[in-house]
Amino acid sequence: MTTNTTTTHPLRPVIFGEVLFDRFPDGTAVLGGAPFNVAWNLQAFGLEPLFISSVGNDPLGTQIRTAMQDCGMDLSGLQTDPDHPTGVVDVSIHDGEPHYLIVPDSAWDFIQPAALPDLPANTLLYHGSLAVRQPVSRHAWQVLMQAPQQRFIDINLRAPWWDAANLATLLNGAHFLKINADELAEMVPQASDTDSRIQHLFDTLPLEWLVVTQGAAGALAISVAGERLQIKPERATHVVDTVGAGDAFSSVLLVGQIKGWAMTQTLQRAQQFASAVVGLRGATTTDPEFYRTFKTQWQLG
Repeated sequence: MTTNTTTTHPLRPVIFGEVLFDRFPDGTAVLGGAPFNVAWNLQAFGLEPLFISSVGNDPLGTQIRTAMQDCGMDLSGLQTDPDHPTGVVDVSIHDGEPHYLIVPDSAWDFIQPAALPDLPANTLLYHGSLAVRQPVSRHAWQVLMQAPQQRFIDINLRAPWWDAANLATLLNGAHFLKINADELAEMVPQASDTDSRIQHLFDTLPLEWLVVTQGAAGALAISVAGERLQIKPERATHVVDTVGAGDAFSSVLLVGQIKGWAMTQTLQRAQQFASAVVGLRGATTTDPEFYRTFKTQWQLG
């Protein structure tokens, strides 16, 4: 892996992590994985992400590669693992909330450091925490960290696939962090309230922005300068499931960062898009009309 050092290129999103199929109780299977969901949305918005992951040498892996090719995504970061299957997650819905059974030792656990693609010159790197649960992909992530870049981390604490030591390493150097309120409490258990936990993160990380999603209460964004912005969720007219809503929110946070939107506007648009995604089965759709309204309203290409 090398880094293009030319500085005339615009900021380009590089997305690292899992790609898989979410399998639902009704028998449907939808492409997913938080990083893939974000990459898929960014591609639909015209931002041409570089997605780095691995699929198995199996029909599901072929299906993922074909889907990416059909929508024009860059395939140079998608590896094929001959020894491990394409990832799957069994999703169950309890009291309106999704629960996930994540199959271990999937292809995305074995992203090979030696096969990483060249990175663009001006990189905005997005990743979560789940894809570094195994040593091979964690090593690939460490190699990516050697290149200069802005970093957006979207924490996704799925038991039993995380621990405090690895999480601390993962967060080191984060510029933009998105978490939910429960994860904030788990990450900073020594603090007694939300404000103290937020302050601890700013004291220990080089954060520019921290976004805390709060479910029905919306989301809170805090800047290193002390600016605090609150966004309330729109009332969803049709809810199929909430799978991918957080990833939809993250996708638009990234769009705003790349396009230079004000944070107030970015939060409003992120909430608007997330409220639409809950009307889908799963986190992604191949229907271009779903994205067209947002692209027109937001003047994206």
